[in-house]
Amino acid sequence: MRYLVTGAAGFIGFHLAKKLVEQGNTVRGLLLPQENGADLEALGVEIRRGDLTRPDTLAGVAKDIDIVYHLAARTLDWGTRKQFEAVMVDGTRNLLVESEGLVSRFVYCSSLAALGLGKPLVGLDEEAHRRECGIPYCDTKILAEDLVKEFCTRNFLAYTIVRPANVFGPGSVWVREILDAFKRGPFPLINKGRSPGAFVYIDNLVDGMILAGHSKVADGRTYHFRDDYPITWAEYLNTVGGWINKAPKGGLSFGMAWFLGSICERLLTRLGIRPPMTRLAAAIMGLDNSVDCSRARQELGWESQVSQGEALRRIQSWVAASYR
Repeated sequence: MRYLVTGAAGFIGFHLAKKLVEQGNTVRGLLLPQENGADLEALGVEIRRGDLTRPDTLAGVAKDIDIVYHLAARTLDWGTRKQFEAVMVDGTRNLLVESEGLVSRFVYCSSLAALGLGKPLVGLDEEAHRRECGIPYCDTKILAEDLVKEFCTRNFLAYTIVRPANVFGPGSVWVREILDAFKRGPFPLINKGRSPGAFVYIDNLVDGMILAGHSKVADGRTYHFRDDYPITWAEYLNTVGGWINKAPKGGLSFGMAWFLGSICERLLTRLGIRPPMTRLAAAIMGLDNSVDCSRARQELGWESQVSQGEALRRIQSWVAASYR
């Protein structure tokens, strides 16, 4: 099989491309002009340079491709609505147009954030109402999902939408940024750290994404992917921080963290300065976002192959080698 992976230089994209190559497939990775593709090239991935916001740079990117995995996105937790729409919505539309009539399936990587952060997501399945919450990342994920459904249905293109929970693993944002935050200064717990981590380990997610891309039953379906790890944010932050002799200090209620995030975003985003607190971070770490993943288990046969203990051991080894 021949695959196109957008965002292949990112954390999820790299691991997906690696697994597809290991399975004997041909993989093409779409990277921005400035992104480093050396590790992907070493795997045997064909590198194409382009910018989703510039349709002229995408010409031929889907030629001779069977399945598209669209992962490229603005993954920051802050920014203007315009910045997010340019990549998440307009960029997705440009890729869909380029893929029309050429590929057999379009797999879009959304997020549990499409359900609307700010209220607990515990127990919500794929049919739950998606609620705009004012966070550009979340709201543009909703728009992109709708765009994929409408375009693919109208043009008879098979599609599948996947919504990962909080993706972690060696070198992931939930490791690197946590460690960097500890080094910058005090790291408070939100809601006393009692909320579940709602994590999905990278290898387990990739397994699920590949199943979603191959299974006939997945045509036109949406799937949540989250491991049933019992670890809370307090346990996770104390564990990860402990590897570099740090620990959370102080605490904020969810309401206060959300309020501070809103104020910081309003004051600093327009100046191009990253806010020290965001509503997205407050909602992820301060609420129970344990979405229902039974559909992926029942329809795709997806199971978590990497346990929580093994996941943490692998991350600890990476931290030991990277944060001396």
